[in-house]
Amino acid sequence: MLRSSVLTRFGPLHQRLCAWQTTAMPTPLSFARSFSVTARLGEILDISALPHRVQPKYKESPTSSLLSLQWPEPPRNLLIIPKFHAPQVTSSAVTFAKHVHKEYPLVNLVFERRVASQVHESLPFPIYTADPSALHDKIDLVATLGGDGTILRAASLFSLHSSVPPMLSFSMGSLGFLGEWKFDEYKRAWRQVYMSGSRVSVTDLQDPHTQAAVNRPPDDEESLQLHDAWSHVRGKSMGLTRSSKVLLRHRLKVGVYDTDGVNINSQLMPTSTAEPQQLLPPTPPALRKPTKGGEPMRQAFHAINELVIHRGPNPHLAIIDVYVNGRFLTEAVADGILVSTPTGSTAYSLSAGGSIMHPLVKALLITPICARSLSFRPLGLPLNSKVVLKVSEKNRGRELEVSIDGKRKTGVTIGMEIRVEGEMVGRTPNGGWAGGVPCVIRSPMSGNPSEDDDGWVGGLNGLLKFNYPFGEA
Repeated sequence: MLRSSVLTRFGPLHQRLCAWQTTAMPTPLSFARSFSVTARLGEILDISALPHRVQPKYKESPTSSLLSLQWPEPPRNLLIIPKFHAPQVTSSAVTFAKHVHKEYPLVNLVFERRVASQVHESLPFPIYTADPSALHDKIDLVATLGGDGTILRAASLFSLHSSVPPMLSFSMGSLGFLGEWKFDEYKRAWRQVYMSGSRVSVTDLQDPHTQAAVNRPPDDEESLQLHDAWSHVRGKSMGLTRSSKVLLRHRLKVGVYDTDGVNINSQLMPTSTAEPQQLLPPTPPALRKPTKGGEPMRQAFHAINELVIHRGPNPHLAIIDVYVNGRFLTEAVADGILVSTPTGSTAYSLSAGGSIMHPLVKALLITPICARSLSFRPLGLPLNSKVVLKVSEKNRGRELEVSIDGKRKTGVTIGMEIRVEGEMVGRTPNGGWAGGVPCVIRSPMSGNPSEDDDGWVGGLNGLLKFNYPFGEA
């Protein structure tokens, strides 16, 4: 009764309000349409929507043993990989992501699925994720926050491919021999790698419309084109000629073969319980046929550190026949055998008594693990050597365990073999490089090219305590 009297008294006003709402207010459908084109804050999107990968170029220098990173256009898709089970590192990854998004809004930020689910609510903008198999075609650059294990995890995401994106590594783990940068340098480190090869001067960045011709060589169409691509960036750059230095770390190519000579790499399983127990993509039918000796390895799994075959929980020593370039070398009786890269020479191989090798040395290192014979010493071989490890019949049917970079494993029995060879690196027809893991090296503040290798030397002295007297820290 009350409702009826109110409507009667204010009927004309009510009608006018209804008419105004009809003409001035959008319908619920129009609201839905207007917001459907804008991604929700904190949303996780699929990487398929991102542009394809930008392939960098690497230039050699007569004054440096390292390569120079040259982007043909600014990198757009950045994969951020923080250390697992480290809340402080995850927080740093969020800080880094917010900085990149704020200062470089055209960069898309990508995380592994598990990490994306942890950080997306802390980021007021959309992020991207995908299964590892989809990363290779999309990722321009990788940033790792953690120790050497985090770098290995990042490299393993591209273990089936000959081309790996450049890696910018911040040392935040228990062992940071491979990590070049401290995290408090993240702004300088990111800007350096993002601007690498842009040929943009400081004045160009500060005022691209009025100062575009300052400090640029005349009639240089390439410089002009590159400047336009980076013209949205403000602030300092690296100058016209400077660029990030890259150490291209060689990898191993590993193939596990059954008793019929068929590649079974697709049966390799992850070793980490933190990752999904996901098999590798199946071997294509054309590659399942047994290969003849001397042919290039097919369906290779790449390792940046080492391949190890060991006795596992068995109480008896493993017996392994070792062949080099098709010739029998020795019967190894030991806890196991390591085949390492120069990068891996300071990892498991070093703990087993192997030699330390500079990462630019093109070589393989065979290291026995607690060999029965004291005369079995570590061996250095050319990078293009083909090493075959066969499980001897003397193992009496016992299964040995194979581990690749500590990231994938499988079991091998009598008649099976592991084939290992060094991955060769070189130029591609489009001017890029194939092979290896390109790691961005921290540039010396002095700018002296002779200091290129100081990070490696400093690592020996500072982290490994190279040749320190016993008992001194």
